[in-house]
Amino acid sequence: MDYTAHYDSPLGGITMASDGTALVGLWFDGQKYFADTLAEEHEEHPDLAVFDQTRQWLDIYFSGKAPDFTPALLMRTSPFRKKVWQLLMEIPFGQTMTYGDIAHRLNCKGAQAVGGAVGHNSISLIIPCHRIIGSNGSLTGYAGGIGKKAFLLQMEHAETPLSQDSIQQQAT
Repeated sequence: MDYTAHYDSPLGGITMASDGTALVGLWFDGQKYFADTLAEEHEEHPDLAVFDQTRQWLDIYFSGKAPDFTPALLMRTSPFRKKVWQLLMEIPFGQTMTYGDIAHRLNCKGAQAVGGAVGHNSISLIIPCHRIIGSNGSLTGYAGGIGKKAFLLQMEHAETPLSQDSIQQQAT
């Protein structure tokens, strides 16, 4: 049995999911692959401790600061995707990497497999897939939408090969 709760962010509603102890999902409402790791049997239960911690994390994050803690996470995914997601969590607030950088660090032959793993990240924001950009600095793909990705990178004052104006233009 999984449990869900909601969070109202500056970018719209976010659904949180937990197994009762750890966070198993964090999705912008309606995003691509929404609730893909959520158990069929689930119910709303907003007062779980992990949801309180996640709300606190999100409040800090959306205030433009890097949270200094991470709620308990349970990554329901394949071993390869788990490696990718763990590497994503090492990318500091305000910095970016490319799909190729991740492939190289994992000694993976191509960035396409990395792209699939990044795209299916079920714990958005905390596992910061929005910090992955194309090799030319473009804001390629984001399950929540390119506009949200641009907002998040601008909010973090991300170091990218593109100017903040270029990021905003790509978002529109």
